[in-house]
Amino acid sequence: MSIAVLRLGHRLVRDDRTTTHVALVSRAFGCKKIFMTEVDDSILQTVRKVCVDWGGSNEFEIEIIHDWKSLIYSWKKENGIIVHLTMYGINIENLSLDSREGKNILIVIGASKVPKEVYSLADLNIAVGNQPHSEIAALAIFLDRFYNGKELVYSFENAKMKIIPSLHGKRVRIRKLKKLS
Repeated sequence: MSIAVLRLGHRLVRDDRTTTHVALVSRAFGCKKIFMTEVDDSILQTVRKVCVDWGGSNEFEIEIIHDWKSLIYSWKKENGIIVHLTMYGINIENLSLDSREGKNILIVIGASKVPKEVYSLADLNIAVGNQPHSEIAALAIFLDRFYNGKELVYSFENAKMKIIPSLHGKRVRIRKLKKLS
């Protein structure tokens, strides 16, 4: 079972930081892939650099797509589940995700107004709250609930840098690469 994210839309300049954070949360909280539409190349470079420095360049994929409907239809055809995170959905507190185990999940989050079709194509419209809030927060809370907190201690192979947890200060271990001669 794997989880991927579909980031629908991207408002140029305004959403650069938000889209970057969606990708970083996706990676850090256990997703294997993110699909994005209308994204700036600088965002791809930033996320790829994080994967190289902090690990996961072989474990996390980024794919730019142009037809989100085709992705959703093919995901469903492969027996995957579409989860749309929206403040209009059923509150996550009132939903059990246990019956979804073993199936690949595509989490859909929007940047601007989500097309009406997404609500009917989704197998589940889930809210982490029924008030306006950030899609980054919704994604993090959903993944935390889904993985029961296990994603919070996840680390990646081949990381150049690794945080050494500390109550005071900041500690990072940096792996030195051997020079080829």
